[in-house]
Amino acid sequence: MLRFILSFFGGIFTLITLGIAVAALSIGSIFYIYGRDLPSHEALAQYTPPTISRIYSGEGRMIDEFAKERRLFTPAEEIPDLVKYAFISAEDKNFYTHKGYDARGIAAAAVEAVRSRGQSVRGASTITQQVMKNFLLGGERRIERKIKEIILATRVEQTLSKEQILELYMNEIFLGQNSYGVTAAAQTYFNKTLSELSPHEAATLASMPKAPGKFHPVRNKERVLARRNFVLKEMSENGYITEAAYLAQKELPLRSVQNGDFESFKSALPPRDYFTDEIRRQLSRDFGEEQFFSGGMTVRATVDPDLQIKAAEALRRGLEDYDRKQGVWRGTGVTIPADQLGSEEAWRAALAEADVPRDITLNGKWHPAVVLRQGNNDVRIGIEGVDEGEDGHWIIGKDVTWAAPLLEDDKVGRKAKNAPDLLNVGDVVLVRALTKDEDGSFVRWTLRQVPEIQGGFMAMDVNTGRVIAMQGGFSYQHSVFNRTTQAQRQPGSSFKPFVYAAALDSGYSPATIVIDAPIEVNTPQGLWRPKNSSNKFYGPTPLRTGIEQSRNLMTIRLAQEVGMDVIANYAERFGVYDDMGQFLANSLGADETTLYKMVAAYAMFANGGERVEPTLVDRIQDRYGQTIYRHDQRDCVECELAELPVDQSPRIVSNRARVMDETTAYQLTSMMKGVVDRGTATNIRVGVPIAGKTGTTNDSRDVWFVGFSSNIVAGCYMGHDNPRPLGRGAYGGTMCGPVFAEFMKEAVQRYGGGAFEVPEGGRFIKIDRFTGERLPDEASGEAVVAEFFRDGEEPLFGITFDGGFAMGANLPLFNEVQEVGQEVTTSTGRTTVVGPKASFGSVSSGGLY
Repeated sequence: MLRFILSFFGGIFTLITLGIAVAALSIGSIFYIYGRDLPSHEALAQYTPPTISRIYSGEGRMIDEFAKERRLFTPAEEIPDLVKYAFISAEDKNFYTHKGYDARGIAAAAVEAVRSRGQSVRGASTITQQVMKNFLLGGERRIERKIKEIILATRVEQTLSKEQILELYMNEIFLGQNSYGVTAAAQTYFNKTLSELSPHEAATLASMPKAPGKFHPVRNKERVLARRNFVLKEMSENGYITEAAYLAQKELPLRSVQNGDFESFKSALPPRDYFTDEIRRQLSRDFGEEQFFSGGMTVRATVDPDLQIKAAEALRRGLEDYDRKQGVWRGTGVTIPADQLGSEEAWRAALAEADVPRDITLNGKWHPAVVLRQGNNDVRIGIEGVDEGEDGHWIIGKDVTWAAPLLEDDKVGRKAKNAPDLLNVGDVVLVRALTKDEDGSFVRWTLRQVPEIQGGFMAMDVNTGRVIAMQGGFSYQHSVFNRTTQAQRQPGSSFKPFVYAAALDSGYSPATIVIDAPIEVNTPQGLWRPKNSSNKFYGPTPLRTGIEQSRNLMTIRLAQEVGMDVIANYAERFGVYDDMGQFLANSLGADETTLYKMVAAYAMFANGGERVEPTLVDRIQDRYGQTIYRHDQRDCVECELAELPVDQSPRIVSNRARVMDETTAYQLTSMMKGVVDRGTATNIRVGVPIAGKTGTTNDSRDVWFVGFSSNIVAGCYMGHDNPRPLGRGAYGGTMCGPVFAEFMKEAVQRYGGGAFEVPEGGRFIKIDRFTGERLPDEASGEAVVAEFFRDGEEPLFGITFDGGFAMGANLPLFNEVQEVGQEVTTSTGRTTVVGPKASFGSVSSGGLY
């Protein structure tokens, strides 16, 4: 009997032993099989998480940030213990004692799953396992992944310290609202730093990993509150906070940015604009989009924040002035259904969702509003962000009499007499407060609209290339298309300085005579007969007067004399074009370029002919603070010295290449100053000498002005995105000139300006600017101008150039010219007759002016 009992228990022991051995062998085999070909956990020691790239102004103020995952990396030693303990209590209370996985937790989760027949499956992953899942494995819920997770967790515990693992976890974890890591989440939910968080706020953040997509502090308030209080209780039981602190903290309300309890961190940032978005575009191109959005770059922008505001204001004013003169009301095109207007809460919620711009500040902030009710002469509106008050807000009849409604067939209706003639119930509109000029007191609300015409503006330092302001349209939120850098448009006569620059460098002078007379050119498209904008012809004229008065025919003849190949080479050297077509029409600006390129090219006229590259960025540092880009490569002499005499500043030595002769640059600048003093841009007066050139294309489809002082160059362009005529009276001088002047008046206050520097090695000779005749040194009067000539160069007077164009007798205006003209000798030795007048329509359009 005893032998039987011993044999029985021996068999049981053998079975148990074999079972344990088999189980151990099976588990070992599973871990061996799944432990092969796993990702390297050692790379985690060198892991650099994706972090936000931020853009700062020159004064160090943050003006924008870009990220696919909004993360602010914080080293473990800088994360407060309170925050660490909140997450440990919520996710893994045995974190500091286990070896990577929690066997008891896994067993408890398995038992619960069996009892509930799979209805209740809770995670048992430690923080270390979550790091493995987030970094190396992915999130699929399979037993194979859990096994791999445990294997990697045990390995990484042998490689990294607990603090290093916690650092990875707390910087990588997703906590909702596009916030990754605790630092970004603290800013998103509370607009606080980690050190400013109280226990209940740290517990709120620690609640988010459980269901970050569902734990919204407003929509799921009760659920988040319950989870927060659970975390506080765990913190108390684990000894991280006292019982009294737990009882006090759990009674506090759930406060958040999303609930309006705190200002959003975004409120400290200006609205995103064309400047920072262009930085994003350029750096994504140069460094790669992945590096820019996740590399943690610190970008020091060249923008002058005050002048950026002035640039936007000046361009908006010019665009709106044109739009109001057209007298057509288009509105926003957005409406709110009548059933959402029944209560103030309803229409405010609907208006908040309306897709209309909110970044416009022109004579005050523009507010979105919705029409609530029509009266006989006025309409009642509800305004976003503005209290209703006792009597509500109204658009009255006399505010709309400037406009006529645009009908469905794109026809324009009758001018409005009353507000209901333009506005219907449910229309979403833009309004601003009309105030008195004397004291700024409120008068009434006035109706506004985003103009259909668009444009761009840019200003930069002529010596460094630093772009100090850029506005790519009326409103970035209305249209992100940057018309300064992306719009390819015909520059018209603003291109002519490059023709004249090529001529001056080819031996011509400002006093050289070119014939202003009719031209006809046979082209594959037919006979091309360009004309001047005045529809008149002025005979032999000096180059100076040709550019001051923007004479097309002179420019074409000059281009023919110099050679379009030479002019194309100049335009490409200055960066206006990459590959300019060598056609005569392109001498009048028929080829397309961008305002960005034109402004940069004009800077080289202003700085005496030295190459300058435009930049929106002064410096870029990587996530470690190392400088990886610096724009200014000039040599600063004496900058390394400890001190300098009081009256001495460090010398900056330019190492830039020369793109044109400095005498040529000054001659051209002097001629372009004449454009402003007495030519096509006489309305520009800013208190310092200004040189520049207007540009207007055929049928006034595009209007330009690019000009410069001794240190700042700026340019303006206006036109429809789908080009069409702007109408009578639309010229670069009348539309873009005022925008330039308004901006430059402010720029001059900040950056100054003075006379253009006269280069060495030359002398002034007085000439008659109408005839090119040399005058005595004591001559004076309206027609007298002092031209600069190189030393050793004896200018020739009295020689005329016509480009070799002959005028056929069949040209309708030829007989008219003969009646009042004079006979001249051309460069080919032939004689022809030119005259000053031609009737409108006697030459067909085809040139630009």
